[in-house]
Amino acid sequence: MSEVTTTTISAPSKFISDISGAKVIVKLYSGEEYHGTLDSIDGYMNITLEETQEIVSNKVTRKYGDVFIRGNNVLYISQA
Repeated sequence: MSEVTTTTISAPSKFISDISGAKVIVKLYSGEEYHGTLDSIDGYMNITLEETQEIVSNKVTRKYGDVFIRGNNVLYISQA
């Protein structure tokens, strides 16, 4: 008999509230990544980050204090 595994699926809003204030990686459809501390996120996935680095082709290209990213550009957000 095969073993059955269960996966816990949580709501995206729970994930977002859990990572608020944490280091995150935001990948854009253009391929750029922004690594920083999640300050806020709204219902449209507009994101503000603090202490942010812009990564292009796996290299840091710029460093910013605060960054605002429009939600329609976001491919994904993950905890760093």
